[in-house]
Amino acid sequence: MQVDYIVVGQGLCGTFLSYFLVQAGCSVLVIDESRPYSASKVASGVINPVTGRRIVRTWEIEKLMPFAVDTYRRLEKELEVSLIRQCNILDFHPTPQMQLAFAERIPVEKEYLRIPDNSDQWKEYFDYPFSIGEINPCWLIDLHQLLAGWRAKLSQQQSLLEERFSLEYCEITPEKITYKDISASGIFFCDGTEGFDNPYFSMLPYARNKGQAIIAHIPGLPRTNIFKQGISLVPWQEEHFWIGSTYEWNFKDLQPSPEFRQKAEQQLQHWLRLPYTIVDHIASERPANMERRPFAGLHPLMPSVGILNGMGTKGCSLAPYFAAELAQHLVHQAPLTPQVDVRRFTRILSR
Repeated sequence: MQVDYIVVGQGLCGTFLSYFLVQAGCSVLVIDESRPYSASKVASGVINPVTGRRIVRTWEIEKLMPFAVDTYRRLEKELEVSLIRQCNILDFHPTPQMQLAFAERIPVEKEYLRIPDNSDQWKEYFDYPFSIGEINPCWLIDLHQLLAGWRAKLSQQQSLLEERFSLEYCEITPEKITYKDISASGIFFCDGTEGFDNPYFSMLPYARNKGQAIIAHIPGLPRTNIFKQGISLVPWQEEHFWIGSTYEWNFKDLQPSPEFRQKAEQQLQHWLRLPYTIVDHIASERPANMERRPFAGLHPLMPSVGILNGMGTKGCSLAPYFAAELAQHLVHQAPLTPQVDVRRFTRILSR
């Protein structure tokens, strides 16, 4: 079998890179074993234009968000499924200091921040002594539909190999890749946390980061918004809510922890006025990195080997744009954004 490119992994990065390569007229083979608790499968699917306690806009969001929204809408038509809807964040301020901090940011970020109309309507559902801020627009992506829909499309086109990729079966030269009986001109690793141990890219400044969430059934809670007070309540599959998440930099394992569940339930009991039932508790490791910028491009010493990885918690907004940029780089030699080009690490990757 001969293809232009092999793509290892079918999370957000592998999905979008294979999509844009196909759009550019390339043939691809995606190799993915479909792990149930990969980072892309347990992520909330939220695109939020501001971030952190300082409530500042995220890096390059002015171009990333419109591009992402357009890409998800185009994929909706191609896959004939619903993938994206606007779902603004309602930020319930837990202290007067945070209420003031939000208010002070509104003139600076008036494009994304405002005080919602009729804040009192939410007192039926939540206990909150202070006001509410709204982040607008935010978008909610149905990652389950996206990943499953594109996987089905790849399978129909005989462009999917459902197995765990192993480098021991891969022969790599600067001009050619051979994996078992498959030949390609290049291979791209979009394999999330598996990339931590890839000998070609293991020297990159990855940062191991564990996230947890509980899935709960909350009858009567509107699904029109994302609700946030310390933790976030995000509309999820099958009429459930995704509740999380943590950013754990020191952890012993990737199992869901009783401590997280206890802390989340305490927060819900303090804040939520409706009864709820926990139906699942999930955890995964994110492919974060110390620079908080993705890794995209070709290995400086082995031009047949490339990467798209390191999206951290912002894959829904980052992956579409930089997958498209990488595809254009491969097909038309268009430049990569310097802050994401993996060749910024040429020195350490050349060791």
